[in-house]
Amino acid sequence: MTEDFNRLLDNPVLLLATLLVGAVIGIVVERLIEGQRLAERRAYWQVRRAKQQATKSGNGPDSSMGGPAQVGGSAIDAAEQLRRVMDADFTERALLNKSEAVVFKALDAAVVARNPRWQVMAQVSLGEFLASKDKEAYLAINSKRVDFALMDETARVRHTLEYQGNGHHLPGGSAAARDAVKKEALRKAGIGYHEVVAGHTTPGELKRLVERLVPAAN
Repeated sequence: MTEDFNRLLDNPVLLLATLLVGAVIGIVVERLIEGQRLAERRAYWQVRRAKQQATKSGNGPDSSMGGPAQVGGSAIDAAEQLRRVMDADFTERALLNKSEAVVFKALDAAVVARNPRWQVMAQVSLGEFLASKDKEAYLAINSKRVDFALMDETARVRHTLEYQGNGHHLPGGSAAARDAVKKEALRKAGIGYHEVVAGHTTPGELKRLVERLVPAAN
C-alpha cells in the first residue's frame, strides 16, 4: 500500500488522474444518494396529499381547492399547474355572448329597480353557493354554472336563471342532462330555477318575473 502511494507521488500525472477519478465517483455517488432522498420525499408528500384528499368532507367550495387538480384524468400539484400556465398563452374573452349580455342588462336593471340591495351575478359555479357532505355529489355540481344568479342583501343566492338560446337543446347534446343535474341540486337547496327562452321571453315578462322573485325594497 505504501509503495503504491509512493509511486503515485513520484508520478504527478497519475496522481492527478487518480484524484479526478475519485472525485467523479464521489460526485456520482452523492447525486445517486440525493436522487434517492428526493424520490423518497416526493413519495412521502404524494401519500400525504392523497390522505388529505381522502379525509376531506367535500363540504363547500374549499373542498375543491388546495389539492391536486385533475387534468386528463391524472392529478397534478400546484407547481405543475404553474408550469403549464407559464408555457401557455392566454387571451381575454367576453364573459357573456351578445344575447346573454342583452338579457343580463335587462335583468340587472329590473332587479335594481325592484330592490337595489339585491344583485345579479353572471356565470356562477354551483360549487360557490351550494354545499354537500357527499363529496362525489358535490364534485358532480361543483364546476357546473348557472347563467344568472339573484343574490340577496345577505350575499346568498335565492334564485337562478338559465338563458336558453337557440340550439341549447340540439338532438344528441348533453344540455338537458346537465340542466337536470343543476335543477335537482338547486331544488334540494331550496333555490329557485327559472328559464329565459330566446325569442319567447319578452322584456315585460322578464320584469314581471323579477317582481315575483325579488321582494320590493322597504
